Amino acid sequence: MLPTEFTNRMQRLLAAEADAFFASYCLPPNVGLRHNPLKVTPMPPLPQFGLTPVPWAPHGFYYDPQTRPGLCAWHEAGVYYLQEPSAMAPAVLLQAAPGQRVLDLCAAPGGKSTQLAADMAGQGLLVCNEIHTGRAKILSRNVERMAIANALVLNETPQRLASRFPRYFDKILVDAPCSGEGMFRKEEAALAQWTPELPVQCALRQAEILDLAETMLRPGGQIVYSTCTFSPQENEGVISRFLHTHPGYRVLPVSGPHFSPGRPDWIDHPAPGVENAVRLWPHKLRGEGHFAALIQSPGQLPLPESVPGPGRDKLPSELDQFCRETGITLPDGNLLFFGQTLYWVPRICPDLAGLRVLRAGLELGQIKKGRLDPAHALALWLKTAAQVQSFPADSREIAAYWHGETLPGSQAGWTLIQADGISLGWAKGSGGQLKNHFPKGLRRPY
Repeated sequence: MLPTEFTNRMQRLLAAEADAFFASYCLPPNVGLRHNPLKVTPMPPLPQFGLTPVPWAPHGFYYDPQTRPGLCAWHEAGVYYLQEPSAMAPAVLLQAAPGQRVLDLCAAPGGKSTQLAADMAGQGLLVCNEIHTGRAKILSRNVERMAIANALVLNETPQRLASRFPRYFDKILVDAPCSGEGMFRKEEAALAQWTPELPVQCALRQAEILDLAETMLRPGGQIVYSTCTFSPQENEGVISRFLHTHPGYRVLPVSGPHFSPGRPDWIDHPAPGVENAVRLWPHKLRGEGHFAALIQSPGQLPLPESVPGPGRDKLPSELDQFCRETGITLPDGNLLFFGQTLYWVPRICPDLAGLRVLRAGLELGQIKKGRLDPAHALALWLKTAAQVQSFPADSREIAAYWHGETLPGSQAGWTLIQADGISLGWAKGSGGQLKNHFPKGLRRPY
């Protein structure tokens, strides 16, 4: 039951294509997952999910929704991220690279942030920001699950970030809050919240966010602006306004047989180059509705700065002892304390004083009574350790571990629990048993 105002507008805009567009709403939505190369490369075989590649996303796959991959241990271990296939396109267009400074300005729940992190291969700095506190916590959890060590998760307004990071980032993703028309088939909430006035309201907010993002972009850098709506006001309209008010910026052409061009004929006074934006239509590909524009700033982007060194901060005795006992080698970086919690941050990490920080790099653990209690994030990041206990992902032992039960094991001390050789969490051996240290908030009920 699509809103009358929406159907009238789309009928007028699409004309001969309208019947095919509306027919797509009778089809089930497509579901996808994206392999996480930070966790394991190549991706383990997952024949049980009936995977087929997403053409525009190198690590993306469609899956059979009846197989429910979210219930598999490999999902909790961060081997893949469940993500709508069209939503994989914006991060692909941005092409974040190792060593860059990258900002995901409207990042929750984290699909695009974790995709950018995979492209950066653990090198450089990724800032993931979300203005809404509850959603920022979900974002932080997904950054942890996907074994990302070079990311900051912030809970800030775009205005505050713009004041702290002028001309700082090489690349910025603005996946702007929108009217959600492209999600009508997938999310009932988007349909229920839509009103005829919403696209106008969203376009005003989107224009402000894009302007603020521009102030944080270095000369020669790039912004990808994206939405999940069909509204020309929020798409070509926002981009055209930006180009008119920011001379020297341009929209770069994007190639791909699955992408349709932007529609400057749907707005008044279009700026040159708006047609280089892309639209993803549900009646033309296996995905929901999206829009994206790759915006190039004038100037020459500086090369990634060399990190001063060699060397790193001297480790506290508790952390040093833990690393020696477990055989852990930390990446290049520096220590950061939040109370008694230790984080390992990239050496190009900016000053965080005064910012609302939910996660700073890789959480290592807490110092308690002269020892380090390791963080769950550290276990997920590790590929191996001095003591490892691996079980099949579909085994009774992994199910028991998820429930919080004690596991059998003869080793003493901290032990990395793995599912088919992929790290899942910590246990601590004592008296012929492995005491469960999987976080209580993540355990599965019986």
